[in-house]
Amino acid sequence: MSKESKGGGRGGRSSETGSKPAGRRATVRVKTARGRTVSSQRWLQRQLNDPYVAEAKKRGYRSRSAFKLLQLDDQFGFLRPGARIVDLGAAPGGWTQVAVERTKAEQGGGVVVGIDLTPVEPIAGATVLAKDFYDEDAPAMLTGLLGGPADVVLSDMAASATGDSQIDHLRIMALAEAAHDFARQILKPGGTFVAKVLRGGTERSLLEQLKRDFTKVRHVKPEASRAGSAEMYVVGTGFRG
Repeated sequence: MSKESKGGGRGGRSSETGSKPAGRRATVRVKTARGRTVSSQRWLQRQLNDPYVAEAKKRGYRSRSAFKLLQLDDQFGFLRPGARIVDLGAAPGGWTQVAVERTKAEQGGGVVVGIDLTPVEPIAGATVLAKDFYDEDAPAMLTGLLGGPADVVLSDMAASATGDSQIDHLRIMALAEAAHDFARQILKPGGTFVAKVLRGGTERSLLEQLKRDFTKVRHVKPEASRAGSAEMYVVGTGFRG
């Protein structure tokens, strides 16, 4: 999905700051071990051979999901220098790191504020609140920290998996809908909303709501999102206010 070339991505980015892993790695095979289940062995092998996991570690990103945001931004260009960004469900901080990097918040450019019930280790250039965004005072608090309405509201939130695909779908869609409701309170006209969803039918209801609030709404799957995963992202641009 990224338009990155050999010379780098948007704005001539090098492979060290682009949205794809650089080079290829030799395949790592995981040997069986006492006490390790087949499923855990498969998970470990997938992690060890995932180029995005390796690249995230190399660059200091706290999660491989950082590359999903990089690729979404490569396509839609919403993390502009100087922008005010809110990251809902920020833990462990990968998306917040990308927002700081691309808005140049650490250099005094943009402003990045994250919020999560789970405490997040400090991130240079960002403020991350250990707080529930459902709290009544959350929108006013975030607007105050931003210094005004948000240009972008991000949500990569996902509920813990139950093993029941229908329940998991409903739970993640409830989070996306809550993030949308929150975004309506804090976004400036012309702003952007990005949220994770799962394919399964009920995302159509959210898309209809988004189409009323944004001039353009896209349903996309970044390359860094695993092929076998049902996750996708909705991107609403041009908030009507």
